[in-house]
Amino acid sequence: IAGDYLGISSQAVAIGLRNNFLPIGFAIHNEERDRRFTESWSYHIIAERMISYNHGKLSEIRVENIEASLDKIIEEFNGLKQDLLFILSENAEVKN
Repeated sequence: IAGDYLGISSQAVAIGLRNNFLPIGFAIHNEERDRRFTESWSYHIIAERMISYNHGKLSEIRVENIEASLDKIIEEFNGLKQDLLFILSENAEVKN
């Protein structure tokens, strides 16, 4: 279905996902299910990414995801900073 939507073959979608050339999802190699002459792969396509990719707006989504990730990192850093300040203040009280 993804290939039809994007106007490419399903094989092109599979190869693109396996090699990280097609940023609409990801491929997972199921090595334990491989057979002698075939490999087993699972594909996860994220609809929002596929639609954005098809309309040339994927870079906007990447920027939004980066911004959201940075906000989360800053929030976690501030929490760690507060914990460290608390520990340091307790150590200062113990020494006095």
